[in-house]
Amino acid sequence: MVEPADLAGAGAEVRDVEVLVVGGGPAGLAAADAARRSGARVVLVEGGDDVGGQYWRHLPAERPAAAEAQLHHGWSTFAGLRRTLAGDPGCEVLTGASVWAVEPGAGALVVRVLVTPSGQADAPGRRHLALRPAALVVATGAHDLTLPFPGWDLPGVVTGGAAQAFAKSERLAVGERVVVAGAGPFLLPVASSLLDTGARVLEVAEAAGPAQLTRGWGPLLTGGGAGVFAAGLSGVGVLAGKTRELAGYVAALTAARVPYRTATGVVAARGDGRVEEVVLARLDATWAPVPGTERVVAADALAVSHGFTPRLEVALAAGAAVAGSGAGAGFVAVDDRGATSAPGVWAAGEVTGIGGADAALVEGALAGLAAAEALGHPAGPEVDGLLRRRRVLRAFADRLAAAHAPRPGWLAQVTDDTVVCRCEEVTAGRLRSVAQATASAADAPAGSRSLRLTTRAGLGPCQGRVCGHAVDAVLGCGLPASTGTTRPPVSHQRRPLAVPVRLGELADLPPATTPTSPATSQPTSEETP
Repeated sequence: MVEPADLAGAGAEVRDVEVLVVGGGPAGLAAADAARRSGARVVLVEGGDDVGGQYWRHLPAERPAAAEAQLHHGWSTFAGLRRTLAGDPGCEVLTGASVWAVEPGAGALVVRVLVTPSGQADAPGRRHLALRPAALVVATGAHDLTLPFPGWDLPGVVTGGAAQAFAKSERLAVGERVVVAGAGPFLLPVASSLLDTGARVLEVAEAAGPAQLTRGWGPLLTGGGAGVFAAGLSGVGVLAGKTRELAGYVAALTAARVPYRTATGVVAARGDGRVEEVVLARLDATWAPVPGTERVVAADALAVSHGFTPRLEVALAAGAAVAGSGAGAGFVAVDDRGATSAPGVWAAGEVTGIGGADAALVEGALAGLAAAEALGHPAGPEVDGLLRRRRVLRAFADRLAAAHAPRPGWLAQVTDDTVVCRCEEVTAGRLRSVAQATASAADAPAGSRSLRLTTRAGLGPCQGRVCGHAVDAVLGCGLPASTGTTRPPVSHQRRPLAVPVRLGELADLPPATTPTSPATSQPTSEETP
């Protein structure tokens, strides 16, 4: 435990904070704004050079776009939130600020932050901060989830999020002839962003087939199911907005004559030194490739995304529990207003469940209001309306998950020579053979601890962020076959350091403040490189 005396005079600037918001995407911005409207003083930390997150990623201020608003949905909302918080003396927005550890303190968590000088991402001399929040709101978002296939480690194969980030923040296409593949509605904005940069999108391949899509989307179209329409006019408004957004993407793909094929997946990428062709195949209802349906598409880039997985490091280190089953399995467990299992810690947005920017804005506002209220700043009457809107958006998100969740047959494309852990070049065959040789009742699931020690799977630079779920799946834990299936363990997300930290920066801390352990869930030694 870190005592106040340990922090005083250390290499870190120590500050008490009323409400600390981690993450500057839609949920974090909404949380900060709501907490300020209630009267709490707020500090928001964001690792990027500007707020906005992936959804509102944009050109840097020194190279502004002439008409940025035309390239983003809800840009006026973002611009308003950013302007309000930047001009509010009661809110401090720290950009280039990465939370790298959360530790138990005397009466409060200690959130350790490194602040990078503006525009100098690799510069030495980052500033240490040790923040002690009375209330913490975690809004750290999510990563792309990409299921491995032979050749996915070739240059030119990128995640959908990376392709979109290049397009939004640099106006660069990842290639001239691009295949977009995976699952979920996110494929549409990825393809649209690529078209905006001048790339030719050869096709969009959606893994879910008609039956799975009908089970998910059908209730939305017929008015039954999860009660989206039953939620009232706010539900109709939500769906109208979603429909307009979807129509925009469909129009863009139609104008560019981009085929959109369902029950189709990428089963291999091939090339000499970089991707030159993509092998696509029809998929059955379980997402297993149908033999004899393979076809080859000549391409110089492949953008793949099968959904998202939450960024849990900060929430786990703060002591928040993760849901073990149900639609929210694998995400931070929260109540309707974002309270986690850890006292004084709230969470909002994609870290609590993939719901899109609209849901993140609502959940961020609820969490910000609840955090401020816990500190004696009463929330206004807006809470009831936000809760109603949240129910509608969560019902919508649950239907999307049902329509696009990975099915277990995808493992059929993972041959023994398929690289699963790209950082350490560990193949599926190596994982399976070591797991069988080392598994024991005390080392579940399927020898995961011994496997990591022996193969180093998940211990490379990405620390399992890219391959962790795939490693679990190859071991037999499996990615969710449906929204009701338990997600695999999240041991690869329990890390003593949330982001990379230089040895010199750790050495700058005096011995008494050198990080000891997260608040809970002590990581095991094999989970660090």
